[in-house]
Amino acid sequence: MKRTIADSIVESLLNAGVKRIYGIIGDSLNALLDAIRRSGKIEWIHVRHEEVAAFAAGADATLSGGIAVCAGSSGPGNLHLINGLYDCHRNRVPVLAIAAHIPSSEIGSGFFQETRPDMLFQECSFFCEVVTGPKQMPRAVTMAMQTATARSGVSVLVIPGDVAAFECDESPVPERVIHSTRPIVCPSTDELKTLADYLNKGKRITLLCGAGCAGAHASLMKLCEKLQSPMVIALRGKEYLEYDNPYSVGLTGLIGYSSGYHAMMECDVLLMLGTDFPYRQFYPQEATILQVDLDSSRLGRRTTLAYGVCGDVKTTVEMLLPLLKEPHSPDHLQHFAAHYAKVREEMDNLAYPGRAPIHPQFLMKVISDLADEDAVLTCDVGTPTVWAARYLSMNGKRRLMGSFNHGTMANAMPQAIGAQVAQPGRQVVSLSGDGGLTMLLGDLLTLRQHKLPIKIVVFNNGALGFVELEMKAAGFLEFGTELDNPNFAVLAQAMGIEGIRVEDPNDLESAVRRAFEHSGPVVLDVVVNRQELAMPPKINFEQARGFTMWMLKAVLNGQGNEIIELAKTNLLR
Repeated sequence: MKRTIADSIVESLLNAGVKRIYGIIGDSLNALLDAIRRSGKIEWIHVRHEEVAAFAAGADATLSGGIAVCAGSSGPGNLHLINGLYDCHRNRVPVLAIAAHIPSSEIGSGFFQETRPDMLFQECSFFCEVVTGPKQMPRAVTMAMQTATARSGVSVLVIPGDVAAFECDESPVPERVIHSTRPIVCPSTDELKTLADYLNKGKRITLLCGAGCAGAHASLMKLCEKLQSPMVIALRGKEYLEYDNPYSVGLTGLIGYSSGYHAMMECDVLLMLGTDFPYRQFYPQEATILQVDLDSSRLGRRTTLAYGVCGDVKTTVEMLLPLLKEPHSPDHLQHFAAHYAKVREEMDNLAYPGRAPIHPQFLMKVISDLADEDAVLTCDVGTPTVWAARYLSMNGKRRLMGSFNHGTMANAMPQAIGAQVAQPGRQVVSLSGDGGLTMLLGDLLTLRQHKLPIKIVVFNNGALGFVELEMKAAGFLEFGTELDNPNFAVLAQAMGIEGIRVEDPNDLESAVRRAFEHSGPVVLDVVVNRQELAMPPKINFEQARGFTMWMLKAVLNGQGNEIIELAKTNLLR
């Protein structure tokens, strides 16, 4: 049998170290899947929805540190990849998507399942090109993977089904397909001196640190000590910076703490390090703002800067430290460290058993206490992210993944699939909302089919809880948010997965232990309080007015019982 374009693709993937592809087979992928079958060296991870394939590939790439691959068949198949690929692209992880296309002779004719993947994926990729013939091979695959790796994002290779089966010449595939480099990027000497001048003059300096600070923990502790600065942590920086950090004053933003918010608002110099924190209303108006980022296009994108430099955070900080000569008063740091300690105590006091329905804070604390030291935890957007941000304890070994930039529903379980496949010996826990889980519920069967021992913890409050909170804050009555849920434990058991349901807070700890000790996949269905408030650190007048209007409307519309339950939950603990 002569070598085909599909064979050339598979050989290129193997030489790049690819071990698996996530996707769903379709006739336009036949040639590629047959090449995979014949090679016997790449595993096909069969999911039940292509969106899951893209999410899983992103989590796989995040943990493995290499490129991951997903695939979708023509038209609707590859179109389902797009939301997961947006998430991968915005999370800056290298993913190659193979988007099969309709027969090449039918393109432009309105053929069955015809879309324009070369146009559709442009916005969520750095590379999106069509393979039209064998002379493009293997260079097209090499360029796609090199671009994804070099720019930390998505590449899309569009291949008509018939083209994948075309005979290919014997052009050798390079043994080294991907060249992964780690250049040291740092500001110039003059830029460092200017940055140091601003910091030497500052009296009340606060650091805002994000995911770009990965690997810089020790250097940042030295910087905080030198500047006597409190550190505010953006959510994506939590796993890298929260542990062993006496300078941390918590998160800011919609799911942060008042201590983090005020530490930024009351500083005279704010130093942003490796963060593209998006919410402009949480930046100080009067402070001198400085920024260090590896991507210079991000400088000044969120707020007006006094000065910005391009550089790797760890390298820049280490070169900056010797230039910081002026002593700094500890008052600013001590004030907000004390503020944070008080806030932390108040929040921890909310994480107790109480009465049914279970407080989600208590559930998250139990998970944090019982999960493995190196557990991988994924969280759905909405209230699971809120409680994870506030109650999951990080230690430098645990990983926390979510859709923190793209903000899509239903990310937690698919990301858990990719994480578990990438690191099968590691504990993986999905912190799923009931809305998020049910959106891609069919892929519980992927856990069974591939024997993935993922623990799915369902925050079952019978509603799109964070959406309800947003509606209340804006003064609207909740509408369209209620979820008529089944017993997810029984549902899991019908799928051949261990299912556990918890309604009594006194049973929670033993149930979590049982789930974590089980050797296979588990769905832990926990009925949590729908009325638990997750208030942001800054309550503005419009939010307060909106909440008052919601209460008035609720009474006038005969929903006064809900206000009573809200008060019982949040005031009468």
